[in-house]
Amino acid sequence: MTAETRTDLRVVHRVVMPMDDDQDIRRLYLEGDLRDPAAAVPVAVPGAAGAGAEDSEYGSHWDGADREEDADRRRVVVPAGRRVSFLTYFNAFPAAYWRRWTDAEEVVLRVRVRGDATILVYRSNSKAHAQRLEVARVRSAEAGEHTFALPLKPFVDGGWYWLELAAGELPAVLEGAEWCVATDRPRGRTTIGITTFDRPDFCVKQLAALGEATELLDCLDEILVIDQGTRRVEDHPGFTDAAKALGGRLRIIEQANLGGSGGFARAMDETVRAGSSDYVLLLDDDVVTEPESILRAVSFADLARRPTIVGGHMFSLYDRSVLHAYGETLAAYRWFWGPAPHTFHGHDFGYHRMRETHWLHRRIDVDYNGWWMCLIPVSVIREIGLAMPMFIKWDDAEFGIRARAAGFPTVSLPGVAVWHVPWHDKDDTVDWQAYYHERNRLVSALLHSPYDRGGNLLKESLFVSIKHALSMQYSAAELMLSAIEDVLSGPGHMHATLPTKLGEIRELRRRFPDASYRPDPEEFPVVRRRPPRRGREAASPASRRDMFQTALTSGLRHLRPLRSDAAEHPQTVVPHIDLHWWRLSRFDSALVSAADGTGTAWYRRDPARYRSILKRTTALHARLYQEWPRLVTAYRAAQPALTSPESWRETFAAGEGRDGS
Repeated sequence: MTAETRTDLRVVHRVVMPMDDDQDIRRLYLEGDLRDPAAAVPVAVPGAAGAGAEDSEYGSHWDGADREEDADRRRVVVPAGRRVSFLTYFNAFPAAYWRRWTDAEEVVLRVRVRGDATILVYRSNSKAHAQRLEVARVRSAEAGEHTFALPLKPFVDGGWYWLELAAGELPAVLEGAEWCVATDRPRGRTTIGITTFDRPDFCVKQLAALGEATELLDCLDEILVIDQGTRRVEDHPGFTDAAKALGGRLRIIEQANLGGSGGFARAMDETVRAGSSDYVLLLDDDVVTEPESILRAVSFADLARRPTIVGGHMFSLYDRSVLHAYGETLAAYRWFWGPAPHTFHGHDFGYHRMRETHWLHRRIDVDYNGWWMCLIPVSVIREIGLAMPMFIKWDDAEFGIRARAAGFPTVSLPGVAVWHVPWHDKDDTVDWQAYYHERNRLVSALLHSPYDRGGNLLKESLFVSIKHALSMQYSAAELMLSAIEDVLSGPGHMHATLPTKLGEIRELRRRFPDASYRPDPEEFPVVRRRPPRRGREAASPASRRDMFQTALTSGLRHLRPLRSDAAEHPQTVVPHIDLHWWRLSRFDSALVSAADGTGTAWYRRDPARYRSILKRTTALHARLYQEWPRLVTAYRAAQPALTSPESWRETFAAGEGRDGS
C-alpha cells in the first residue's frame, strides 16, 4: 500500500493561515512575499539559494485572481515568480517531538496544489542544518494531491520537516497541506476548563472564537467556565450568541474565588466525574487561542507512548510575534522555575526567523507546562489526584513534577500555543501574590525536593526577605513571614484557608505605604533630595564582595532613626525599571512606580518595622531549617488527601456563593 492509497492515515497537523490579517503574526505562519512581482520591487525570497536579506512585510496581499477565496485558512496563492516557505512556528512539523514521545515511525505529507508550482520538502537537524529531500513539479489548472512519506528515525535530538512552494511563470495555489500519521487509535474526546475572575470580555471573546472552530467542536464534550468573580460572564452582552454557537456544549459553574488552583481543580473534577472525556484542557481566561493548537495537542496525546501531558507555548497578547515561554524547567537545588536550557524568554519571530534561530531546532524537554494552556489526560488525574490547593502560583509546576514522579511526562509541543497577557508588565513578587510565591514554593519543595532541607532554598528565602526589608517593601516582607508561619503550622491550613486567605492578605497590605498606589504622582509632596556625594549616583555592586558590603552598610543605616525631612518629603523618584534593593536601601523614602505604570507608591523607612522583620525572619528560617524533616513527612503524608476529589468537594461546598475577594 502506498502513501497515496493508505486509509489508516490520521491528520495530526494541518498547514493553516492566520485567523486575521494582523501583520505581527504573519511570520508565525508563512515566510515569503505574496505581492505581485509586476507591482513590487523584487526582494530576497526565504529559502532561495543565496537569499540573505529580509523579505518585505509591506503591502503583502493575496493574488487578486483568487480574491473571493481568501477566507479559507488553508489556501495560499503564490504570485508568479514568488516563493514561500512554511518553516514557521505554526506550520513546520515538529518531527523530533513525534520521534521522541509517540509510536509514530514516519509522517506522510499530503499537498494539494494547482497552477505552475514546484513543491519542495526539507528537513533540519538539531544543529539547524537544512537538507532538501523531495521536489515535485506541477503544471495543472486542476488541483492534484501529492504525498511524501518521510521517516522520523533521524530526529532523536531535534529537527523539523517543512514545505516550500515556488511559483513559475504563472501563479501557484496551495489548496491545502497536512501532516499525517498512520494509526488505528480513535480520536480522544476533550473537555475544556476555563477559570475566570472578573474578565467577562476576555472570556466571551474566547468562547466566541471556539464556537467558530467547527472542526474543533467535533472532538469537544463540554466547555466548562469556572466563574469565580463578581462580574458574571453570563451577564456580558455577547454571551448569548457565543453560547449558542457552541451548540449546547457550554456549562457555567459559579463558585467562590478559590484562585486558579480552585478553578482548575473544579474543571478536573467535573471532567473525571462526567466520565466521557479522555482529556481536560486547562485554559486561562486572558488568552487568545489558535484553534488548530487544540486539535494538534489532542492528536499528539492520542498517539503518545504513555499518558502524556501536552502543553502549549505562550506568545504575548500585546506583542504578538514575541514568544515568551517555549519550555519550563525547575532548578532543583534552588527550587525555582525558569526557561528550559537552550531556550530564551521573549524571542521575537518578527525579527528572527526559525531558519536562522538554531536553538529552535533542538528538542526541548520540560518539567512542567504553565496552565495558560495544558492538556491533561483524565487517566493521569485519576492516578495522581487534582491540583494542590495553592490558590495561585506553583500549582502547575507542582502538578507537572508530581506527574513526572508517577511516570507521566510533560511535553511542551511546538505549534501549540496561545497568546496570553504577558507577565513582564507586573511584579507579582511584591504585591499580594508575594504570600503565595513563598508559601507554595516552600510547600512544593517539601513535597518534591531531592535535597536535604531544600538545597539552597532556605538561604535564598532568607536573603529575599531581607532584601524586601532593605527596599522598604515591608508589606511583601510581612507576607513572606505569614507564609512561613502557615507552612510551619502544617498541611491542614491549605484547604482550610483557601477561601479566606486572600481577604486577610489584602487587609494586611492596607497597613503599609509601599502597598498604597496613587494614580497621579502630583498627589505626593514635592521631592526634596540632598545632592549625592561628589555628584556620584549609586552604582550596582560590581562583585559579590561589593554586594555584601552594600547590604551590611545599608542594613546598619536602616537601624538609625528616620530623617525628619524624609518623613515629610520623598527623597527621590525610582522608576520601576530601576527598582533594585541596593538602590532603594540608600534612601529614607522614595516614590516608586508600579510595574504596570498605573500608579506610584511612597516608600518610607521604618526602623522599628525593619528590626522586627530581621528578628522574625531569622527566627522563622531557623525553625524551618530545624523542622524541615518533620514537615517533609507531614506534607508528603497529607498530599493524597490534599489533592483528592473528596477534599476538594468539601472546599467547593464550603465556598459556595460569591465573596468576590
